[in-house]
Amino acid sequence: MQICRFNDNRLGLVDGDKVKDVTSALDVLPAQHYPLPTHDLMIANLPHVRKAITTAAKGAKSYALYDVRLLSPIANPGKIIAAPVNYKKHLDEARADPQIHHQNQIAEIQRVGLFLKATSSLVGPSESVTIRHPDRRTDHEIELAAIIGTRADRVTREQALAHVAGYCIGFDITVRGPEERSLRKSIDSYTVLGPWLTTADSVADPSSLDLRLTVGGEVRQQANTRDLIIGIADLIVFATSFYTLMPGDVLLTGTPEGVGPIKPGEVMDATISGLGSMRVEVR
Repeated sequence: MQICRFNDNRLGLVDGDKVKDVTSALDVLPAQHYPLPTHDLMIANLPHVRKAITTAAKGAKSYALYDVRLLSPIANPGKIIAAPVNYKKHLDEARADPQIHHQNQIAEIQRVGLFLKATSSLVGPSESVTIRHPDRRTDHEIELAAIIGTRADRVTREQALAHVAGYCIGFDITVRGPEERSLRKSIDSYTVLGPWLTTADSVADPSSLDLRLTVGGEVRQQANTRDLIIGIADLIVFATSFYTLMPGDVLLTGTPEGVGPIKPGEVMDATISGLGSMRVEVR
């Protein structure tokens, strides 16, 4: 199942090149009162929402995909966790290019660990990336994003993937400089998720997905998730050894080689096999 959020926070079921408006499925969510939960309500109740979507889709109003404004498929992640230099060739290019490393030590992911991005950096593909520091180099980074579906604390490798609700395409946009990663990557609009959530049962093998990113039609990044240094299950094990993952938490699994600068007016097109494609403008 492929589920999107579109226009004015509508819920959609993607069906080929159409989107069925199944917003009424959200009526199954429990009522909440202050203080609100620190996780995503839809993802926490996804099995119930999926049943309601199946019912709501019958006779639902449809829209052409190209006519809707796609938002992030996850509205309220409690955490956005990211894996730095998790492809060997990207590790090599980061160490070789002073415009990337800025005299920072670029250590292996096993040593440097994971990092967190501000949830305020999250947008959907139709909301664009807005360059905050036009005087500095800002780079694109395509990544597979895994969305946590159930509470996960100190899980084993065998348990890890059972905690994943689904997958989507992610952008981890970064401004280059000497500051810590979390600061440079937490700028408003510097995390993009889309075009929709593909539920885990629709992804046969997340460890064998092709990634491709073009800018202005030029291929910049192209790889397969089999090339990850630390795979998805082991990333979840790593993350949950430090903190509890909750429904809706986002795990960005790392970007392959080919990162490069983007400028206002350019358009990024990203595809991950089985998960769809998304177009993101740079402003």
